[in-house]
Amino acid sequence: MYEIRGGDFTLSDDPTRFDLLRAHGWIAGQSYWAKGIPLETFRRACANSLVVGAYGASGELAAMARVVTDRATFGWICDVFVDEAWRGYGLGKRLMGYLKGHPDLQGFRRLHLATADAHGLYRQFGFTELTGVDRWMEIRDPDVYRR
Repeated sequence: MYEIRGGDFTLSDDPTRFDLLRAHGWIAGQSYWAKGIPLETFRRACANSLVVGAYGASGELAAMARVVTDRATFGWICDVFVDEAWRGYGLGKRLMGYLKGHPDLQGFRRLHLATADAHGLYRQFGFTELTGVDRWMEIRDPDVYRR
């Protein structure tokens, strides 16, 4: 378990602290990337990833990030979300700083993420546009949660 305390927030990857139902409400109900994701699918995704929560002074989940990773060579940062009530406290930056320093996410050959609107935040942590785009391929099904 890796935990950082600072100011009014604690960031932790302790799965026993993580409020799965609250996080699912954000991702399934408010995100543009996984709207409608079934709870069981989200539960499995979290169980098989490194999940980080940012917790307020009273212990409530205020923000989250998930990293799909082998913890050795590769990571994909996804499901970064800050609750509306907690925006403006720098939690996006704190989450990214936490991930950059996490012992299980060091020495990677590649660390990826995708964003529609937070390029400026991620550039502050060394992210740039994808290189070698001509080598990447995908199978994409944007309507998978609607069926």
